[in-house]
Amino acid sequence: MDKRINPKLRILLGAEIAIGPGKADLLDAVARTGSISAAAREMGMSYRRAWLLVDTMNRCFKRPLVEASKGGSGGGGARITEQGLDVLARYRAMELKAAASVAAEMREFTQLLA
Repeated sequence: MDKRINPKLRILLGAEIAIGPGKADLLDAVARTGSISAAAREMGMSYRRAWLLVDTMNRCFKRPLVEASKGGSGGGGARITEQGLDVLARYRAMELKAAASVAAEMREFTQLLA
């Protein structure tokens, strides 16, 4: 079992998590696969769960982070919008800054864990 600990950053809009580690990973997976369902499979979650996470992100931001196209004879798909790429890059940068800013405290905190 991996016992490394890491701080997790979540950006709340009211009671909703606009973006956090799981949603950022989902955005990465959608960008890689071009599909919400393929991203969900890759992450071991249901399509419905992934769709709900995407829907929450899209509602929390001024412009959608993911655009999906309906299936059909050619199949559907999804893509990360420019806004989505920007949000993802900013979130990843914030994660790195947050982890660096508490690195000393995290080392000390780790001493308290089983």
